[in-house]
Amino acid sequence: MSQIKPDARHVTSATDSAVSVRNVSKVYGDVQALKDLTLDFPRGELTSLLGPSGCGKTTLLKIIAGLLPATSGEVLINGKAVSGPGPDRSFVFQDFALMPWASVIRNVAFGLELRGVAKSEREAVAEKYIAAVGLAGFEQKFPHQLSGGMRQRVGLARALSVNAEVLLLDEPFSAVDEQTRRKFQEDMLELVQKEKKTFIFVTHSIEEAVYVSDQIAILLPRPSRVSEIIRPSSFRDKGVDNIRRDPEYLDIVDGIWASLRSYVE
Repeated sequence: MSQIKPDARHVTSATDSAVSVRNVSKVYGDVQALKDLTLDFPRGELTSLLGPSGCGKTTLLKIIAGLLPATSGEVLINGKAVSGPGPDRSFVFQDFALMPWASVIRNVAFGLELRGVAKSEREAVAEKYIAAVGLAGFEQKFPHQLSGGMRQRVGLARALSVNAEVLLLDEPFSAVDEQTRRKFQEDMLELVQKEKKTFIFVTHSIEEAVYVSDQIAILLPRPSRVSEIIRPSSFRDKGVDNIRRDPEYLDIVDGIWASLRSYVE
């Protein structure tokens, strides 16, 4: 199997990580999903979790979110152990998870409403992030009046509005068409740069992972553990229109496919 080694200049230490996963295992009955998995997520960067279907990407994401307990090991956010969901993390679901009876602005502001933030303040914050994801003018629309891509943007705006340090995204672009997906990917690059938050992104797409990521963690089939860490770098400053034509981008995509090919049924 072809190996892509991490560039030693870019290997992340725990001291500059927003999230640290330490020897995490997860067992469901007689199935071990994760085994002694250790991984650091650099602060202010986007890390993609990439691997074959069933390798535990979403399981790991939910453990980091505090939605699922680990069987053993621990997750640290800024050095503090995770024991459940918290305001330092926000989750963007694959299926949008919007309230169908609520307007866009109510959906986006809902997390702030739960925290007791005054209506005028939370709506001002919601409007900011609605505009940031390209939905200005749709504040009073309802989910059924929006396309799938627009509903996913609402979910992203909601996650951003609560000002969580860590955003967890479970295949957020999988339900949209290819054109919308590419626009989302471009927008994601801008959001990571602008928001300076830590993004943890689950995807099945090699091309998507290489395009949007500062770091890619390749997971092996269950019991899952980290196979490789890859840090795309030089092409990231060449503009969104040039990334996919860059030789390094193409080489990394091909190298990852060579690593994963043997695990695809």
